[in-house]
Amino acid sequence: MSPRTIKRSVAVTASFLLLLTLPLVIRVQSARPPQLRFAISYAEKVSKGPLDGRMLLLISHDSLREPRFQINEDLNTQQIFGVDVEGLRPGAATIIEATAAGYPLESLTSLPPGEYWIQALFHRYETFHRADGHTVKLPMDRGEGQQWNLAPGNLYSKPQRLRLNPAKDEQIHITLDQIIPPIEPPKDTKYVKHVKLQSKLLTKFWGRPMYLGANVLLPEGFDKHPEARYPLVIFHGHFSPTFGSFRETPPDPDLKPEYSERFKVEGYNRIVQEHFYKFYQEWIGPDFPRFIIIEIQHANPYYDDSYAVNSANVGPYGDAITYELVPFIEKKFRAIGKGWARFMYGGSTGGWEALAAQIFYPDEYNGCWAACPDPIDFRAYTVVDIYEHENAYYADAPWKRVLRPGKRNYLGELAATVKDLNQLERALGSKSRSGGQWDIW
Repeated sequence: MSPRTIKRSVAVTASFLLLLTLPLVIRVQSARPPQLRFAISYAEKVSKGPLDGRMLLLISHDSLREPRFQINEDLNTQQIFGVDVEGLRPGAATIIEATAAGYPLESLTSLPPGEYWIQALFHRYETFHRADGHTVKLPMDRGEGQQWNLAPGNLYSKPQRLRLNPAKDEQIHITLDQIIPPIEPPKDTKYVKHVKLQSKLLTKFWGRPMYLGANVLLPEGFDKHPEARYPLVIFHGHFSPTFGSFRETPPDPDLKPEYSERFKVEGYNRIVQEHFYKFYQEWIGPDFPRFIIIEIQHANPYYDDSYAVNSANVGPYGDAITYELVPFIEKKFRAIGKGWARFMYGGSTGGWEALAAQIFYPDEYNGCWAACPDPIDFRAYTVVDIYEHENAYYADAPWKRVLRPGKRNYLGELAATVKDLNQLERALGSKSRSGGQWDIW
């Protein structure tokens, strides 16, 4: 065979092989499924950027409230998707598509076609250079109690009604042109005061100014008896902007009754006002014991409270509360200032905190009432035994695959599984940045 013949044969063979591969390439490309995408950007008028944080897409059937206020652990929750963002500049788009973490639907591809109310929100992160050598990006509390849908400085869009079809190859553009404003601090009254203290211990740990606060309830006669000194009662629990359960004015007779989904009671808001006012009347009564009550404000970059203990991730909150905040309040409001004159109480998370503070600081507090505390033993981590169970989401069984319960109502009816609760937090933030309870644990 001549060299020319060999060259022609090679060329024909190569061309034939190319033709064989071409249909395959065409088939692979044509088999790519259509995909619904959301391109979300923010306007320069709301921020100059660049920004780090979590981009959230909210989808709802309900037009009565903004979608950002409809995400929860219960059966009436609406849909959320989330992705991490770093260095986002004005006009640049973040894409939310099928791979975004979602709750309760895990993927955008599972969304049924239809009309929905759509809203986007950007939860801003701050960079912390901590004393332990770690540099972390987290959502700092900004006075709202670590609530992503209320945090001042977060960007969001106005809700819009759109028809969505995940099977359609479409990109929907959303612009974040709104910003959540700063929170107006609560006003002091005769009985309720609000204090704030920069913590040296926490500031050193986090590498930026960090504060502790408290809502203080003063006893009747506090101003009339300047020589009196009082025991201190510490109410542990979640973040509260002002002192709860206390109302200095009579219930509003024109208050429109509201139904409580949690307690299945009509007019629950009116019941609350009545009991808060009743406590006020008892508090100022002649036979009520005279002492000071405080609610601690220790919202942090992970959660709406610190669990009131020292932690490798959250910092020395136990020491900061016990050795900085409590003595500061006692000095300012004429408390006795001794361990024997300090008492604690709380329920749920507050019950855990009261119990933990008493155990870790036995000489600084003289007792606690810990009602229905959060899990205090990893053998009963809600319904999970982390030492014995093979899977936190599914019950151990040879044949059945049963999801572990995560939340029930008062009748025992299931509202969410353990998997659901963690799926929600995964959508809200990666790397334990959801601001949720499983992440802080």
